[in-house]
Amino acid sequence: MLSKNQIKLINKLKLKKHRTESNVFVAEGIKTIKELLESNLKLKHLYTTELFNIETDLETLISEADLKRISFLTTPNKALAVFEIPKSNPIDLTQMCVALDDVRDPGNLGTIIRLCDWFGVRDLICNKGTVDCFNPKVVQATMGSITRVNINYIDLEAFINDVNVPVYGAFMDGKNVYTHNALLNSGILVMGNEANGVSNSIEALITEKIAIPRFGALRATESLNVATATSILLSEFKRRTLTEK
Repeated sequence: MLSKNQIKLINKLKLKKHRTESNVFVAEGIKTIKELLESNLKLKHLYTTELFNIETDLETLISEADLKRISFLTTPNKALAVFEIPKSNPIDLTQMCVALDDVRDPGNLGTIIRLCDWFGVRDLICNKGTVDCFNPKVVQATMGSITRVNINYIDLEAFINDVNVPVYGAFMDGKNVYTHNALLNSGILVMGNEANGVSNSIEALITEKIAIPRFGALRATESLNVATATSILLSEFKRRTLTEK
Protein backbone atom coordinates (compact mmCIF):
# COMPACT_ATOMS: atom_id res chain seq x y z
CA MET A 1 0.00 0.00 0.00
CA LEU A 2 1.17 3.49 -0.82
CA SER A 3 1.68 5.94 2.00
CA LYS A 4 -0.13 9.27 2.08
CA ASN A 5 3.23 10.97 1.69
CA GLN A 6 4.06 9.00 -1.49
CA ILE A 7 0.65 9.81 -2.97
CA LYS A 8 1.09 13.49 -2.15
CA LEU A 9 4.58 13.66 -3.69
CA ILE A 10 3.49 11.98 -6.92
CA ASN A 11 0.35 14.10 -7.28
CA LYS A 12 2.45 17.25 -6.95
CA LEU A 13 4.34 16.25 -10.11
CA LYS A 14 1.36 17.33 -12.17
CA LEU A 15 2.70 20.87 -11.81
CA LYS A 16 5.83 22.06 -13.60
CA LYS A 17 7.04 23.86 -10.48
CA HIS A 18 7.29 20.63 -8.52
CA ARG A 19 8.77 18.68 -11.45
CA THR A 20 11.50 21.30 -11.70
CA GLU A 21 12.16 21.32 -7.97
CA SER A 22 12.46 17.54 -7.73
CA ASN A 23 13.93 17.05 -11.24
CA VAL A 24 11.59 14.14 -11.99
CA PHE A 25 8.54 13.48 -14.17
CA VAL A 26 5.78 10.89 -14.45
CA ALA A 27 5.13 8.40 -17.26
CA GLU A 28 2.10 6.13 -17.43
CA GLY A 29 1.09 2.99 -19.29
CA ILE A 30 2.98 -0.24 -19.90
CA LYS A 31 4.00 0.54 -23.50
CA THR A 32 5.29 4.03 -22.74
CA ILE A 33 7.13 2.94 -19.59
CA LYS A 34 8.81 0.00 -21.35
CA GLU A 35 10.11 2.35 -24.07
CA LEU A 36 11.47 4.71 -21.42
CA LEU A 37 13.09 1.82 -19.52
CA GLU A 38 14.93 0.84 -22.71
CA SER A 39 16.36 4.35 -23.04
CA ASN A 40 19.07 6.13 -21.08
CA LEU A 41 16.57 7.69 -18.70
CA LYS A 42 17.14 7.01 -15.01
CA LEU A 43 14.23 5.28 -13.28
CA LYS A 44 13.44 6.62 -9.82
CA HIS A 45 10.52 4.30 -9.06
CA LEU A 46 7.94 2.10 -10.78
CA TYR A 47 4.48 1.48 -9.35
CA THR A 48 2.55 -1.28 -11.10
CA THR A 49 -0.39 -3.63 -10.74
CA GLU A 50 1.50 -6.20 -12.85
CA LEU A 51 5.19 -6.75 -12.16
CA PHE A 52 7.55 -5.91 -15.04
CA ASN A 53 10.09 -8.38 -13.67
CA ILE A 54 12.95 -5.97 -14.16
CA GLU A 55 16.09 -6.45 -12.11
CA THR A 56 15.68 -3.54 -9.74
CA ASP A 57 14.48 -2.80 -6.25
CA LEU A 58 12.70 0.28 -7.60
CA GLU A 59 9.58 -1.66 -8.59
CA THR A 60 6.58 -1.75 -6.23
CA LEU A 61 3.45 -3.85 -6.74
CA ILE A 62 0.34 -1.83 -5.88
CA SER A 63 -3.42 -2.29 -6.09
CA GLU A 64 -5.61 -0.78 -8.80
CA ALA A 65 -7.15 1.43 -6.11
CA ASP A 66 -3.72 2.82 -5.22
CA LEU A 67 -2.90 3.35 -8.89
CA LYS A 68 -6.04 5.45 -9.27
CA ARG A 69 -4.87 7.62 -6.37
CA ILE A 70 -1.63 8.56 -8.14
CA SER A 71 -2.61 8.38 -11.81
CA PHE A 72 -3.22 11.49 -13.91
CA LEU A 73 -5.32 9.48 -16.39
CA THR A 74 -9.09 9.10 -16.31
CA THR A 75 -8.55 5.37 -16.84
CA PRO A 76 -5.18 4.32 -15.35
CA ASN A 77 -3.17 1.87 -17.44
CA LYS A 78 -1.63 -0.64 -15.00
CA ALA A 79 1.57 1.25 -14.24
CA LEU A 80 3.06 4.61 -13.32
CA ALA A 81 6.77 5.37 -13.28
CA VAL A 82 8.83 8.29 -12.03
CA PHE A 83 11.94 9.13 -14.06
CA GLU A 84 14.71 11.68 -13.62
CA ILE A 85 14.50 14.59 -16.05
CA PRO A 86 17.47 14.28 -18.43
CA LYS A 87 19.81 17.10 -19.36
CA SER A 88 19.47 18.51 -22.86
CA ASN A 89 22.29 18.18 -25.40
CA PRO A 90 23.68 21.01 -27.58
CA ILE A 91 21.59 21.86 -30.64
CA ASP A 92 22.95 20.57 -33.98
CA LEU A 93 22.27 23.17 -36.67
CA THR A 94 23.79 21.11 -39.47
CA GLN A 95 20.42 19.34 -39.69
CA MET A 96 16.84 20.54 -39.83
CA CYS A 97 15.48 21.62 -36.42
CA VAL A 98 11.94 22.42 -35.39
CA ALA A 99 11.25 25.44 -33.18
CA LEU A 100 7.99 26.09 -31.34
CA ASP A 101 6.82 29.62 -30.56
CA ASP A 102 4.34 29.33 -27.65
CA VAL A 103 2.66 26.03 -28.50
CA ARG A 104 0.40 25.57 -25.48
CA ASP A 105 -1.60 22.38 -26.00
CA PRO A 106 0.02 19.26 -24.45
CA GLY A 107 -1.45 16.99 -27.12
CA ASN A 108 0.00 19.14 -29.90
CA LEU A 109 3.45 19.17 -28.32
CA GLY A 110 3.37 15.42 -27.73
CA THR A 111 2.38 14.80 -31.34
CA ILE A 112 5.10 17.15 -32.63
CA ILE A 113 7.71 15.28 -30.58
CA ARG A 114 6.51 12.03 -32.19
CA LEU A 115 6.69 13.68 -35.62
CA CYS A 116 10.28 14.80 -34.99
CA ASP A 117 11.13 11.22 -34.05
CA TRP A 118 9.35 9.86 -37.13
CA PHE A 119 11.02 12.23 -39.59
CA GLY A 120 14.47 12.02 -38.01
CA VAL A 121 14.54 15.53 -36.55
CA ARG A 122 17.03 15.34 -33.68
CA ASP A 123 16.44 18.75 -32.12
CA LEU A 124 13.23 20.42 -30.99
CA ILE A 125 13.66 24.01 -29.77
CA CYS A 126 10.96 25.52 -27.57
CA ASN A 127 10.62 29.05 -26.33
CA LYS A 128 9.81 29.40 -22.66
CA GLY A 129 6.10 29.99 -23.32
CA THR A 130 5.69 26.53 -24.82
CA VAL A 131 4.06 23.87 -22.64
CA ASP A 132 6.52 21.78 -20.60
CA CYS A 133 7.53 18.60 -22.45
CA PHE A 134 7.46 16.69 -19.15
CA ASN A 135 3.83 17.56 -18.51
CA PRO A 136 2.15 14.14 -17.96
CA LYS A 137 -0.20 14.70 -20.92
CA VAL A 138 2.73 15.52 -23.21
CA VAL A 139 4.71 12.47 -22.09
CA GLN A 140 1.66 10.28 -22.69
CA ALA A 141 1.13 11.71 -26.18
CA THR A 142 4.75 11.11 -27.23
CA MET A 143 4.37 7.33 -26.80
CA GLY A 144 8.07 7.05 -25.92
CA SER A 145 9.42 9.39 -28.59
CA ILE A 146 10.45 11.88 -25.89
CA THR A 147 13.51 9.67 -25.29
CA ARG A 148 14.71 10.08 -28.89
CA VAL A 149 14.33 13.84 -29.44
CA ASN A 150 16.65 16.43 -27.91
CA ILE A 151 14.43 19.18 -26.47
CA ASN A 152 15.75 22.57 -25.39
CA TYR A 153 13.80 25.41 -23.76
CA ILE A 154 15.52 28.70 -24.58
CA ASP A 155 14.98 32.33 -25.50
CA LEU A 156 14.00 31.59 -29.10
CA GLU A 157 14.33 35.17 -30.35
CA ALA A 158 17.87 35.51 -28.96
CA PHE A 159 18.84 32.09 -30.32
CA ILE A 160 17.67 32.83 -33.86
CA ASN A 161 19.42 36.21 -33.73
CA ASP A 162 22.71 34.48 -32.94
CA VAL A 163 22.69 31.81 -35.66
CA ASN A 164 23.37 32.00 -39.37
CA VAL A 165 21.06 29.41 -40.91
CA PRO A 166 17.83 29.57 -42.93
CA VAL A 167 14.81 30.18 -40.70
CA TYR A 168 11.55 28.92 -42.18
CA GLY A 169 8.21 29.96 -40.75
CA ALA A 170 4.71 28.64 -41.37
CA PHE A 171 2.37 31.45 -42.50
CA MET A 172 -0.92 31.60 -44.39
CA ASP A 173 0.58 34.10 -46.85
CA GLY A 174 3.91 32.29 -47.32
CA LYS A 175 5.28 30.71 -50.49
CA ASN A 176 3.73 27.42 -51.60
CA VAL A 177 5.84 24.75 -49.89
CA TYR A 178 5.28 22.31 -52.77
CA THR A 179 6.67 24.65 -55.43
CA HIS A 180 9.15 26.72 -53.44
CA ASN A 181 12.66 25.98 -54.66
CA ALA A 182 14.62 27.36 -51.70
CA LEU A 183 14.03 24.55 -49.19
CA LEU A 184 17.31 23.25 -47.77
CA ASN A 185 18.20 20.17 -45.71
CA SER A 186 19.22 22.25 -42.71
CA GLY A 187 17.91 25.25 -40.83
CA ILE A 188 15.09 25.97 -38.41
CA LEU A 189 11.39 25.41 -39.06
CA VAL A 190 9.33 27.68 -36.77
CA MET A 191 5.76 26.73 -35.88
CA GLY A 192 3.57 29.21 -34.03
CA ASN A 193 0.96 29.34 -31.31
CA GLU A 194 -2.37 27.56 -31.91
CA ALA A 195 -4.44 30.76 -31.84
CA ASN A 196 -2.01 33.52 -32.83
CA GLY A 197 0.60 31.86 -35.03
CA VAL A 198 4.20 33.05 -34.99
CA SER A 199 4.76 36.10 -32.79
CA ASN A 200 5.73 39.43 -34.37
CA SER A 201 9.21 39.42 -32.83
CA ILE A 202 9.98 35.97 -34.23
CA GLU A 203 8.31 36.75 -37.56
CA ALA A 204 10.80 39.58 -38.07
CA LEU A 205 13.61 37.01 -38.00
CA ILE A 206 12.07 34.56 -40.50
CA THR A 207 14.09 34.35 -43.72
CA GLU A 208 11.65 32.13 -45.67
CA LYS A 209 7.89 32.27 -45.16
CA ILE A 210 6.23 29.07 -46.39
CA ALA A 211 2.62 27.96 -46.57
CA ILE A 212 0.56 24.82 -47.13
CA PRO A 213 -1.87 25.70 -49.94
CA ARG A 214 -5.59 25.04 -49.59
CA PHE A 215 -7.02 22.79 -52.29
CA GLY A 216 -10.68 22.77 -51.24
CA ALA A 217 -13.13 24.26 -53.74
CA LEU A 218 -14.22 27.04 -51.40
CA ARG A 219 -10.86 27.41 -49.63
CA ALA A 220 -12.81 28.41 -46.55
CA THR A 221 -10.82 26.53 -43.92
CA GLU A 222 -9.20 29.14 -41.71
CA SER A 223 -6.10 27.19 -40.68
CA LEU A 224 -4.61 23.80 -39.88
CA ASN A 225 -3.88 22.38 -36.46
CA VAL A 226 -0.22 23.13 -35.63
CA ALA A 227 0.70 19.45 -35.29
CA THR A 228 -0.99 18.62 -38.60
CA ALA A 229 0.83 21.49 -40.32
CA THR A 230 4.13 20.35 -38.82
CA SER A 231 3.63 16.85 -40.22
CA ILE A 232 2.94 18.16 -43.73
CA LEU A 233 5.92 20.51 -43.74
CA LEU A 234 8.36 17.95 -42.34
CA SER A 235 7.15 15.44 -44.90
CA GLU A 236 7.87 17.89 -47.71
CA PHE A 237 11.31 18.78 -46.36
CA LYS A 238 12.15 15.08 -46.05
CA ARG A 239 10.80 14.33 -49.53
CA ARG A 240 13.18 16.94 -50.96
CA THR A 241 16.17 15.18 -49.36
CA LEU A 242 15.17 11.93 -51.08
CA THR A 243 14.55 13.38 -54.54
CA GLU A 244 17.75 15.43 -54.49
CA LYS A 245 20.00 12.35 -54.09
